[in-house]
Amino acid sequence: MILVTGATGHLGSAVIDNLLRTVPAGQIAALVRNEAKAAPLKEKGVNIRIGHYDDAASIQQAVQGVDSVLLISGLDAHRLQQHITVIDAARQAGVKHIAYTSVSFKDVDSSVIKDFMSGHFKTEDHIKASGLNYTIFRNTLYIDALPNFVGKQVFENGIFLPAGEGKTPFALRSEMAEAIANSLLLDSKEKKTYNLTASAAYSFAEIAATLSELSGKTISYTSPDVDTFKQLLKDHGVPEIGILIAAGFASDIRNNQYDVVYNDLETLLDRKPTGLKDALKIFYNL
Repeated sequence: MILVTGATGHLGSAVIDNLLRTVPAGQIAALVRNEAKAAPLKEKGVNIRIGHYDDAASIQQAVQGVDSVLLISGLDAHRLQQHITVIDAARQAGVKHIAYTSVSFKDVDSSVIKDFMSGHFKTEDHIKASGLNYTIFRNTLYIDALPNFVGKQVFENGIFLPAGEGKTPFALRSEMAEAIANSLLLDSKEKKTYNLTASAAYSFAEIAATLSELSGKTISYTSPDVDTFKQLLKDHGVPEIGILIAAGFASDIRNNQYDVVYNDLETLLDRKPTGLKDALKIFYNL
């Protein structure tokens, strides 16, 4: 049985949908905090297990009878401890394999938001030290997350982001979920790390130019200094923690921390990942 955590989130639910194409629903378990939100999964025949990363007892119960766990990374400030709770519970329950969604990144020690990002790599270290067979998915940034960077009014306001000329191999979350599901279905559970990225990296200037071409509108790209960007977010009522994270992501992009391209996504999909233009067409319905 495969247990997927964060099962009602965008990535978790997409992984389960892909698994259901091959695996009987009774062989899939979904870890959720809110049973009501899991109703669509329950209707499909997926096993629902209620638990929370902060509740060790619930996690210990949820991993019983499970062969493989997909641990989808949390977003809380103390997520490292939450991840450790899941990993330790899996090991104690005799789970054979654990998979984790990490991040494809150059140098966490020089990240502007090192404290936030380092949780991924410390989780990887704990998994490797657990003795479990593992698969680590180092995921690039989702193209689906673009509105978080460029705003929902990008076609009216253009892009205003201190990302400079930095490039990122943005990929569709749906294809990354498909690749993760394909990996989970492999018979061999070796100790393996995949970097799931698109086949090329793009700057926000290139994203603006492509959106302009697709929409027939002129989409500008402005890369302000970080302080100006922070003040803009503050003026729009964004909480301080949100400002720090948004500016940190943009700064890491400017510093080309995400500019790493691999063919692992293509390998697991058995086809080329969707390119920037076609991905933007899909996401923005252009």
